Amino acid sequence: MTKASRLLAFALLSAALIAPPAFAAPDSDPAPPPKSDAKSGKKKDDRKSEQRFQDGYRAAYATIYDRADYAAGIDQLKALSRDDNASVATLIGYSYRKLGDMKLAQAYYERALKTDPDHVRTWQYYGLWQVEQGHRERARYHLDRIAALCGNTSCAEYTSLAEAIAGGAGGSY
Repeated sequence: MTKASRLLAFALLSAALIAPPAFAAPDSDPAPPPKSDAKSGKKKDDRKSEQRFQDGYRAAYATIYDRADYAAGIDQLKALSRDDNASVATLIGYSYRKLGDMKLAQAYYERALKTDPDHVRTWQYYGLWQVEQGHRERARYHLDRIAALCGNTSCAEYTSLAEAIAGGAGGSY
């Protein structure tokens, strides 16, 4: 490796470690709940309920990503009573990971994958958790899963986890 290429690699790694990645935040709009067998008269109530859920999720999302107030974000997400939603469970897991509670983070990532085994963001975040725990081989399994789900290796979730595995920068995501 030439001196210039080493310097470039160092600069890129430094930038990745310093700058927060634009793709670190989970889904800003979680998936809607499963369709119910509600009568047509309940559709209006269902729409209001779904709107309250979306608004509450977005507020929690902002609390976590804009203000880095993970504990308050967890409270807001739990108040939604929808931790059976993969996006909600993943964001709770992310918040616990940022607070340093790795056991609860893991539990919520696993809950999210149980709900939706194809939730790419959960595979990414759980893979980052694996990197932080020193389990690079397990993280590579998550990376392979992301590649299969994305259909390529250029999606943001794959790139983020691949960089963390290569450079050990999982803690910055």
